[in-house]
Amino acid sequence: MTSVTSTSLQELIDRAEERGLAAAGLACLDRCLPLLAPDAADVLRPAWATVARGDGGAWGEAVAKARVELDGAGSGPGGEVAALVRGMLDDAPADWAVEPLREWARRCSGAALTAHAHYDATDAGPLHAGELRRQQAVLEAVAHGPTGLRRARDLSTEGGRVLRAVVSRRARTA
Repeated sequence: MTSVTSTSLQELIDRAEERGLAAAGLACLDRCLPLLAPDAADVLRPAWATVARGDGGAWGEAVAKARVELDGAGSGPGGEVAALVRGMLDDAPADWAVEPLREWARRCSGAALTAHAHYDATDAGPLHAGELRRQQAVLEAVAHGPTGLRRARDLSTEGGRVLRAVVSRRARTA
């Protein structure tokens, strides 16, 4: 297994095209969404559909719809981490263009790594390392075109489950 570094992850983001960048940012948001709204698993489905179709015209509308559906979410405990996730959603560009999507994907990557590190017992612990690996795997999968989106979604679902379990376990032991 190759070692994943932030540098190699940034290189993948730098090489990605619109669909890959949208998928990368959306995957980070999707994995962290349980920290903002634990019961909102399907809120991002329309945005994923626009990515699958490469439909830049519908992208902004799908993102705006998700913002409306999650309005007011994350105002409870864990506000700092929920604010990171809210920022990922709020910062999603309405434009389907390389540079705004690249900047968003970078911010989402950093926010997701920060959120995972928040729940790690040690600096750069297993949650952080797992998130770094998932981000790289998503970018590598979507680099192969639309067929890689299913893998990206699977990785996001798995990562969301892992994070939700850690947060739940922590809440029970607190």
